[in-house]
This record gives sequence, structure tokens and C-alpha cells, in this order.
Amino acid sequence: MRGGTHGLPHVDQAPAGVRRFWINTVSLDHVEAAIEGGFTQADHGADKRLRQPARGDEMIFYSPRTALRGGAPVRQFTALATITGDEPYQAHVSDDFRPWRLTVQFHPCQRIDAKPLTDRLSFITDPTHWGLPFRRGLFPIPQSDYETISRHMAAT
Repeated sequence: MRGGTHGLPHVDQAPAGVRRFWINTVSLDHVEAAIEGGFTQADHGADKRLRQPARGDEMIFYSPRTALRGGAPVRQFTALATITGDEPYQAHVSDDFRPWRLTVQFHPCQRIDAKPLTDRLSFITDPTHWGLPFRRGLFPIPQSDYETISRHMAAT
């Protein structure tokens, strides 16, 4: 790992066949729709970054708000999934909206508040502005950060 844009760390491109770990920042209402449909989206339905995760990669969903625009604050890790699709596909939601999606398998978990874990996550470099990294949307994280979050989400 090395410093990325604006002082945020990023994970270098993994060799083919190496499992990677991701955070996807998605409003809670969209996470709930994704769980029901078995898919993930990123960047308001664009496909560019959605082409980075590969089959077998693991993804944690972070929800800053209940809805994309004007929802109530949530600030929780809200879902866990494994990428099962090979390529993004385009869905027909309406004539004006055809988002790109990637097939995932969601796993049972509990939602947890993000803030109590921030001092244990390497991708959060400024505890005062701990929410800043999530503004990137879909981004890779180190396996150790994935394990820290997923362990807490699996706890009962």
C-alpha cells in the first residue's frame, strides 16, 4: 500500500487470480435493493470502477445515509458480499436509467456503526475526518481492514 490521491492510501493492482477486498459506499435503500436483487452498482450506475472487482473478491458496503439524496444519517457498515459475476451487465430500470451491475452473493451479517472501528482501519488516516475515504465510492482496502470490519459484522 502507498499514498494515493489527497493523502488517502490505495492498494496496488493485484495480480490475476489474487482475491481483493473492497468498500462500496451505497445509501441504505440501495443496499437493501441490491440484497434483494443479488447485485452491486457503483458510481450511480456507471461501469468503469465496477470492472475492477473480480469473481471471488470480497466487498463491504458502507451506508452514509438512508437515501442518496436527503436521507437520514446512517454511517454504518451495512452488508457483506462475495463477487460471483465475471463482468458487469446492464440492467433496464427505466428508459432513462440503465445502470451497470455486477452479480454478488450477500452474506448474513449485522449492521454496525463505522466510527468505533475507525482507529483500527489503515485506510482512515485522519480520525477527525474519518468519513472522507468513503466519498471515493468503490475502493480497494487491505485484507486486514476487511477482516477487522467483517469480524465485527459477523459477531452477534
